[in-house]
Amino acid sequence: MGHNLPMRGKSNRRRPLGTLDKVILAVALLVGVYLLATSLWGQDGLLAKNRPAVEVLSELPATEAGVTLLSLPGTDDAQVPKYQRDKFGPAWADVTHSGCDTRNEILDRDMDNVEYRPGTHDCVVERGKLADPYTGEEIHFQKGNKTSTAVQIDHVVALSDAWRSGAFAWDDQQRLRFANDPLNLLAVDGPANQRKSDYAADEWLPDNREFHCDFAARQVAVKNKYSLTVTDTERDALAQVLVGCPDQTLPR
Repeated sequence: MGHNLPMRGKSNRRRPLGTLDKVILAVALLVGVYLLATSLWGQDGLLAKNRPAVEVLSELPATEAGVTLLSLPGTDDAQVPKYQRDKFGPAWADVTHSGCDTRNEILDRDMDNVEYRPGTHDCVVERGKLADPYTGEEIHFQKGNKTSTAVQIDHVVALSDAWRSGAFAWDDQQRLRFANDPLNLLAVDGPANQRKSDYAADEWLPDNREFHCDFAARQVAVKNKYSLTVTDTERDALAQVLVGCPDQTLPR
């Protein structure tokens, strides 16, 4: 008969964590927390980007801006020809026949302490002070070959965005009116305008968060006025902003 030797098995006692084990565990926990946070919280620090669109749209306040956003037509499968900037006419025209081009009219409207070039019947803006809506900074404008670009006139709904949203089907006169419509124009910081480029609202928002509500409302107002379409992601992005704007009206 053989001897009844005790069977060797794995001990139920856990090995104490060493220093290396604790470091690995801590790193794993930090990575987990980071991944969870980035999946829940958007770039602007708001629980937004990965929320279902239907949830965000359902939270839109019943304001003029919110109701109008929901009424904007969605995109269809229409073939859009290649964008042509010249179809919107010259850069800044005198569509009001006032003797002043659109750029100078918007500079005059949006800046304070405006001074005009002598002999231009208070038309050509020489200098002024702009409270820039896109950056929140104050800009002292001085007209000149190397200084004029410090303040640029932005098409809030970019011309190329308007083109693919329906303007491709307009006649040239309507495109000219759109390109010079004060509703769609703002005097802004030049570099900020360059960064915005032709992005739609789902691709770019101003650095100045205090202007987000006004910016979204102006986008909605312009697209509504001209019956332009919005993509699903564009509507969602505008809704993300407008849910935080309980009293937002549309600019006129």
